[in-house]
Amino acid sequence: MFKRNRHGIQIKSPEQLEKMRAAGLVVGRTLDLLKRSVEPGMTPLDLDSIAEKAIRDEGAIPSFKGYQGFPATICASVNDEVVHGIPTDARKLREGDVISIDCGAILDGWHGDSAVTVPVGEVDPKLTELMRVTEEAMWRGIAALRPGRHLSDIGFEIEKYVKSQGRFGIPPEYGGHGIGTEMHMDPWIANHGRPGRGPVLEEGMCLAIEPMVNLGTERTRVLSDEWTVVTVDGKSSAHFEHSVAVTHNGPWVLTALDGGESRLGGHPQS
Repeated sequence: MFKRNRHGIQIKSPEQLEKMRAAGLVVGRTLDLLKRSVEPGMTPLDLDSIAEKAIRDEGAIPSFKGYQGFPATICASVNDEVVHGIPTDARKLREGDVISIDCGAILDGWHGDSAVTVPVGEVDPKLTELMRVTEEAMWRGIAALRPGRHLSDIGFEIEKYVKSQGRFGIPPEYGGHGIGTEMHMDPWIANHGRPGRGPVLEEGMCLAIEPMVNLGTERTRVLSDEWTVVTVDGKSSAHFEHSVAVTHNGPWVLTALDGGESRLGGHPQS
């Protein structure tokens, strides 16, 4: 039922890509709502409640909730938390914070996965620049998703851009992944490395591209909750992610409301 190439990577038919797009739009609309909802005084748990209602109202299922025991609908990572932060009401967001919101949904058996880092009110210009660099690095990686290119070209483009912008840290142990009938599938995608290596990209592949970039060191550690990843120097981190399909016309950004048209130029499905 589900085609795979010789590397075991799932290849979607055009009909299956449309289903992936539907799941991606649920995630995209939910994240758009969450971005507009963030304000000082809220708790990460408030955002989690908004996300769960939005996903279920669309007839979808939160894919994070219960995944390997994760207790919430979104990952909410504040300031020095890199990824996998568990939303709680133990603290309120404050002016000057940054919060990474990672969100996933399942619709008709297909997954969408996306993340964005949002400023809470006015933030330090260094944090604004960190978010800009991380988001642009994601788009540089996404632009490499064209048939005939290699998997490692994605991480190469991400790392090349980040390094060109200053002294930032890229945690080497975290990266992107395949996505489809499961949230995390082969292949794993590094956010660094040399070009021209690994499987050749093919039409119908769907990959989640997600750079994480730290303001300081690349080194991280996991807290005692066994989920939350933080920087070892306490400096802030940013995280952006989109689920993307490889098409003959270029990348189709499944979790972007416009399919990636405004950032990549042209519509891959036209």
